[in-house]
Amino acid sequence: MLRSASLRLAVLYTLAFTAAVGVLGLVTLFATRGALSRQFDDRILSETSALAQEFRVEGLIGVSEAVQERDRTPGALDYGLEDPDGRPIAGRLAGRSAATGWSTLTLREAGGDLEKIRVHATTLNRGYRLLVGGDDESIEAVDDLLVRRFTLATVGVVLIGLVGGYGLARGMGRRIAAITDAAEAIIDGDLSRRVPGGRSDDDLDRLAATFNRMLDRIAALMDSLRQVSSDIAHDLRTPLTRLRGRLEANLGGAAGAAEHTAAIEGALADLDAILATFAALLRIAQIEGGARRSAFQAIDLAAIARTVVDAFAPSAEDAGQRLELEGQDSVVIEGDRELITQMLVNLVENSLRHAGPRARVKVRCAVQRGRPVLAVVDDGPGVPDTERERLFDRFHRLEASRSTPGSGLGLSMVAAVAKLHGAEVSLHDAAPGLDVRVTFPAAARTLPFPNTAATSS
Repeated sequence: MLRSASLRLAVLYTLAFTAAVGVLGLVTLFATRGALSRQFDDRILSETSALAQEFRVEGLIGVSEAVQERDRTPGALDYGLEDPDGRPIAGRLAGRSAATGWSTLTLREAGGDLEKIRVHATTLNRGYRLLVGGDDESIEAVDDLLVRRFTLATVGVVLIGLVGGYGLARGMGRRIAAITDAAEAIIDGDLSRRVPGGRSDDDLDRLAATFNRMLDRIAALMDSLRQVSSDIAHDLRTPLTRLRGRLEANLGGAAGAAEHTAAIEGALADLDAILATFAALLRIAQIEGGARRSAFQAIDLAAIARTVVDAFAPSAEDAGQRLELEGQDSVVIEGDRELITQMLVNLVENSLRHAGPRARVKVRCAVQRGRPVLAVVDDGPGVPDTERERLFDRFHRLEASRSTPGSGLGLSMVAAVAKLHGAEVSLHDAAPGLDVRVTFPAAARTLPFPNTAATSS
């Protein structure tokens, strides 16, 4: 608990508030003392002015009687009247030899205690002197009261800060301990562990929610990694087993030259398939790392689509399929021509392979809502909704037996190339068939060009 950051923060804020209360107390003390002192001085000056007026109207006898009457009044100020030679005439302060103006006199009370009095002395007509003063005990009493009150306030702030800091430290400690325990369990291999969330929707709750989403993503990546590892082992085991069988069959040397040649050619084909798989993996890794971004330049999506359609149309026609290009504009974007071409080739090959023997495949290039779109649409059986989310995973194939040619990396490369270009890949139902759209960022320009749709039937 003593090492808790929340407790240390609470103590720091308590000290800051204590200092603030102390500063406020000093400011209040001096301001109050100043205001009371000015009020006390104004009272003395007011009395001096009244008695001076009394002297001018009633003369020496009138002011002497006024001083004696005021001096006998309980709770009143102290007064004194002296003749020009300094001899006392009336009042307690007479004969104290106070200088003209403000001064402080020390008097001995009846009980023997010394008393300090603030006095104002004024010279009247014909040299008579008037003294008016008083004890500022009220100011000292207010000072003592303020000091006691602010001392209690400071003690209250300290107690509240310490109790609140302790409670905060305990609450924060429990929640942080839950996060720590979950992290320790995950370190030990329990990827199903999650951080319990609260209901306050504060910073720690949002941190716990973010932490749990991160764990969900890590768990999904680990599942994907295990699936990819299994798929790699399955895809490589078949050509390696076939390669070993060919080599083992020709190990005795009893076969003729033609058999040896066929065995070597088959072995080379199997090795080429293995090398192609690893080459595709390496290329996807390079694309995802952004290594090809430096080769970006202005490219025409429609021209690339036209080239790919022209290249695949004859083979599609031989297979009884149709491959068409739709588009009337030249859409120019910033990108890598080779990667965009490979992406479109993979999409076209995937559609021709899975759409069926009499399928019709369309390649569209257009600008929709200000964004360039490259789409490949077929009228084949389509893809089930449950499989669409995993269609772009590495080595994922709709065919569970994995008996048809292919590594399951073509669409993974499509996703990697699209991400490199800041594009979005989406799957739509073509009713029937599948509509794969690659939507690029809006930073593009269109130029008119004649419609050169390539068709094969």
